Amino acid sequence: MSECRHVSGLPRPEPTPLSDTCLECLEAGTHPVQLRLCLVCGHVGCCDSSPLKHATEHYRDTGHPVMRSFESGENWRWCFEDGSIV
Repeated sequence: MSECRHVSGLPRPEPTPLSDTCLECLEAGTHPVQLRLCLVCGHVGCCDSSPLKHATEHYRDTGHPVMRSFESGENWRWCFEDGSIV
C-alpha cells in the first residue's frame, strides 16, 4: 500500500454514504457485484466487475480520485488517478 497526494486532501471525517447500494444499478435494472464508496462525496457505486462500472463512471464524471471498498470486512482504498491501492 502506498500513500498518494490525493489521500491528504480527503475530507475528515469520511463522508456519509449517500445510499446503501448502487442507485444507478437499481435504476438500470442491473445487479451490483461489489460496492465502492467515494471518499470525497459519499457516492456509492458498483465495481468494475459489475456490468456498468458505476464507481469508475463516477470518477470520470467528477474527478473524485479516491474510493474505498464498501463491502463488509474490507477496508482497502483505491486511487483512480494513481492507479494504485492507497
